[in-house]
Amino acid sequence: MADRDPAVGMHPVDIEALVDARHPDPFSQLGPHRTTAGHAVRALLPGASGVAAVSRASGECLGTLSPIDSRGLFAGLVSRDEPYRLRIDWHGVEQEVEDTYSFGPVLSEDALARLARADPYAVLDCLGSRPCTFEGVPGVRFAVWAPNARRVSVVGDFNSWDGRRHPMRLRHVAGVWELFVPRLAAGARYKYEIVAREGHTLPLKADPCALQTERTPATASIVADWSEIDGFTWTDGAWIANRASLQHARAPIAIYEVHAESWLRIDEDGHRGLDWYEMADRLIPYALGMGFTHVEFLPIAEHPFGGSWGYQPLSPFAPSARFGPPQGFAHFVNRAHEAGLGVILDWVSAHFPNDAHGLIQFDGTPLYEHADPREGYHQDWNTMIYNLGRNEVSAFLVASALAWLLRYHVDGLRVDAVASMLYRDYSRAEGQWVPNIYGGRENLEAIAFLKRVNHEVEYAPGVPGAITIAEESTAWPGVTARPEDGGLGFDFKWNMGWMHDTLHYMHEDPVYRRYHHHNMTFGMVYAYSERFVLPLSHDEVVHGKGSLLGKMPGDRWQQFANLRAYFGFMWTHPGKKLLFMGGELAQYGEFNHDASPHWHLLDDPMHHGVQTLVRDLNRLYAAEPALHALDSEPGGFEWLVGDDSANSVFAYRRCDGSGREVTVICNFTPVPRHGYRIGMQRPGWWSEVLNTDAAVYGGSNVGNNGGIVTEEVPSHGKPQSAVLALPPLATIVLRAE
Repeated sequence: MADRDPAVGMHPVDIEALVDARHPDPFSQLGPHRTTAGHAVRALLPGASGVAAVSRASGECLGTLSPIDSRGLFAGLVSRDEPYRLRIDWHGVEQEVEDTYSFGPVLSEDALARLARADPYAVLDCLGSRPCTFEGVPGVRFAVWAPNARRVSVVGDFNSWDGRRHPMRLRHVAGVWELFVPRLAAGARYKYEIVAREGHTLPLKADPCALQTERTPATASIVADWSEIDGFTWTDGAWIANRASLQHARAPIAIYEVHAESWLRIDEDGHRGLDWYEMADRLIPYALGMGFTHVEFLPIAEHPFGGSWGYQPLSPFAPSARFGPPQGFAHFVNRAHEAGLGVILDWVSAHFPNDAHGLIQFDGTPLYEHADPREGYHQDWNTMIYNLGRNEVSAFLVASALAWLLRYHVDGLRVDAVASMLYRDYSRAEGQWVPNIYGGRENLEAIAFLKRVNHEVEYAPGVPGAITIAEESTAWPGVTARPEDGGLGFDFKWNMGWMHDTLHYMHEDPVYRRYHHHNMTFGMVYAYSERFVLPLSHDEVVHGKGSLLGKMPGDRWQQFANLRAYFGFMWTHPGKKLLFMGGELAQYGEFNHDASPHWHLLDDPMHHGVQTLVRDLNRLYAAEPALHALDSEPGGFEWLVGDDSANSVFAYRRCDGSGREVTVICNFTPVPRHGYRIGMQRPGWWSEVLNTDAAVYGGSNVGNNGGIVTEEVPSHGKPQSAVLALPPLATIVLRAE
C-alpha cells in the first residue's frame, strides 16, 4: 500500500489507529478534508455496508464513500464542499444523519478558560450532556473532564455501544473531551469509553455531570430533557422572595427528616416507593399538617446501593431515577414552596463509592480521589475520599451544591460527615494518615473547600436566603462563624453532643437519673458557641440502636410518658428542631430502609397521642416567639431550677427579648409532685399552654387546671412565684398572659 492514498489523503498509521479506536485526534482524520485530489469525506462506521455523502440542503448525492478498511472505514471524494449528511446503508436499513466530524469545536475558548480556572459555573454550563442546536442542527453536546486519558468516546444505544464510532475531541487547555452528536435527543442512554494513558480500556464510565440516570441496578447516564429542567415553570416566587426571613437564626425551623424511598411504600404495587408527584400529594400536606416548617431528605442524588440510604452517591447532579424524571423533583419543590414548606437536601462531599462505573480511577488515574490510600480511602465506609486540594474537583463539588439550589430551588443543604473532612486522622490510627504541610491533623484543603461552598451559597445570584447546615460531631471552633471571622461559614450545625447527652439521660431508669442530671444541663454551657439544630436523626434509630421509644425505660405507659416529656424538653430547649420520620409515631422498630414507618400504629391511642403532641409542639414552637426568636442568643434562656437532681426536675425561662416569655418545667420521674414552687418573673395569670401528660396525648391528665396565678413570694431569684402540680414524666409550658 502507498504511504498515502491520493483519493483520501490518509496515512496507513492513521487508518490503523482509527479502526483500533486509539487515535488521539479523530477530527484530524474523519469528516471533511481538502486533499490533493479534491474535497474528501471520511467516516468510521463499523457494520455499515455502504455510505454516501448527500447535500444537507437538497439531498443531492455529492459522492459515494468507498470502504478503505474492512473494519468500517469509508472515504471518498465529493463534488463540492458544502454541509452534508451521511446516507448509511446498514445492510438494508437506511439512515441519513449529519456527520459528527463535520462540526467544529463545541466549547468556546472562554468556556475552556473558565473550566481551566476551576469555575464552578463553567462546570454547570459546559460539562455533561445537553440537547442543543449546533450550526443549525439539533443534537446533543457531550463534554467530560478526563485530562489523563489517551482516548474518550461517547457510547450508547445510538452507536451500539461501540467506542470506535464516536471518539471525542480533546481540548487540551482544560483537559476536557467534547463532541456534538447530531440528531440525538433527550432520553438517550450513554456512557464514556475511556482508554487510559497506558493503553488499556477502562470499564464504561457514567457521566459525572449527568442530569439524569437509569434506575438502579442499571448504571447508564441519560441525556436529560434540558427544556424540562431549565424551562420548568416555577410558581414559587413569593416563597423565594420571602425565604431569607424564614431560614435565619431567629426564625422557627422544625425539620422533618425523610428517607424518600421508604416514607410510604405501596405494598399493593410491589412494595414500591412513591414518585415525586405522589410525594407532593402525600408528604407535603402531612408535613405541614404536623406543623413542620421544612422537610429534609436523606441524599436523593443518584446512588447505586439503596442500603447506603443515598450517602454513597455517584451522580451528584442527578435526582435519583428511583423517584421518576428530574422534572418531577422540581415539581415537588415547587408544590412545597407554594404550600409554605421548605426543602433541605442532605449533600455528600466527603466521599464517593468505588463502583467501577463511577468516579474511581476515572481516566485511569486517581482523578477525583487522592492517590495515597492514607488520604483517599475511607476505611469505615469502603469509599473513596475526594481530593479537595485539586481545583477541578473542588469546582465539581461546588457546582453540584449550586445545581440543587439554582436548578431545583432547594432551600438548604445539610452537609454530611463534615468531621471526617476536617481531620486528616479521622478514624485512623497512628501511621495511617498523612499530616498537612505544617505537620498537623487539620485538613486545610477541606477547610478551604467548605468555606468556598458556604461563600458561594451565601452570595450566589439566584439563591437568596438559602442555607447550609453542618453535620459536625466534634468541638471544631467556628463552624457557624463567618469565613471572614475565621469560621467555616455554615448557617447552622447539628448539636450532636446535646443529642447524645440527653438520650443517655433518658435511657437511665428514673431512679438513677439524679446521678446523670448534668447530661440535661450541660448543653447550655456551650449553647451559644454555634447556631444549633437539635437532631433526633436517622443515625439514632438504626444499626441496633433501637427506636426512640425503645430507648425509654419502664413499662409501656412510662416509655410513652418518657418520650413525650423528652419531646417537650427538646422543643422548648434553645435550638432549631429535627425529627426523623417514624419518631412522631413512637414506633417500636428501628429504621429499615426496605420498609415504611409503622403507620398502622396510629390506630393505637398511645401512638396517636405522641403524633398529636409533636404536631402541637411544632405549632406552639412556631407561634410563640419566646421559644424560637433568641435560640442562638443568651438573652433567650434562663435556668430557674437546674440543680434539683434529687427530684429530677428542671425549670427554665424562655423569652423573645420584647416582652413575651414562657416558663418550662420538666419532671423526669414517674412521681407527681404537688406543691412545687417555681419563681416567676411576671405577676398575674400564666396559661398552661402545653402539658405532655394531657389525656389527649395518652397521659394521666395531672395538671394545673389550665394555668396558675402568681403570688408575691420571691423564689429562685424572682419577685413572684407559683405553686404547681408537676405531672409524672412530663413537661409543662406556662405562658405569661
